[in-house]
Amino acid sequence: MSLNSILQYFVPKDKKVFFPLFEQSASNVVTMATLLVEAVSSTSSTHREDLYQQIDKLENAGDDITHQIYLELGKNFITPFDREDIHSLATAIDDVADLIQGSANRMSLYQIVEMTEPIQKLSELILQGSYDLQKAVVELKDLKNVRNIAESCIRINSIENQADYVFDRGVADLFLYEKDAIRLIKYKEILAALETATDRCEDAANVMESIIVKHA
Repeated sequence: MSLNSILQYFVPKDKKVFFPLFEQSASNVVTMATLLVEAVSSTSSTHREDLYQQIDKLENAGDDITHQIYLELGKNFITPFDREDIHSLATAIDDVADLIQGSANRMSLYQIVEMTEPIQKLSELILQGSYDLQKAVVELKDLKNVRNIAESCIRINSIENQADYVFDRGVADLFLYEKDAIRLIKYKEILAALETATDRCEDAANVMESIIVKHA
């Protein structure tokens, strides 16, 4: 057991602010991913624009939570686990939110009307990854259910692999069948942003796997 692990038992309960903040951040990502899936499934452009705006507001809220984690990291000498891991996990979760917002923003700015199967599938994979990310984060506060964290991380890794395949197949189809160069670029950028969101879910999972190994 690391020195940091031992010292955490002497930290007053009200000083353990990181876990609620991580849970808020992960929950915010799940909400954003849910709205994204709803947006790419909607046939109403007006409804989609409303959902894009909601996603944008939630991304700003997520930035505030991440900033608060960084502030607490600077104020607290003793932390529940390694400072680098706290920073890396906060950053990875924030990156997922950024990429969800970035994807939605591109769909809005590029005036995307047709939500293709790869866009819908990648959005669903982001939501699945976000759910598992949230599940794992909730278990971090006491590290009693390490197996649950590990299982969620394994599922996130699997989701990222699925996203890689969907992205590669989607881009290949664009080059095979899309004759409009501008349309091809628009869709390729959106697919890339969506796929990268699953990469950041995997980054967060890797940090959590590192945490449970250090505290095993």
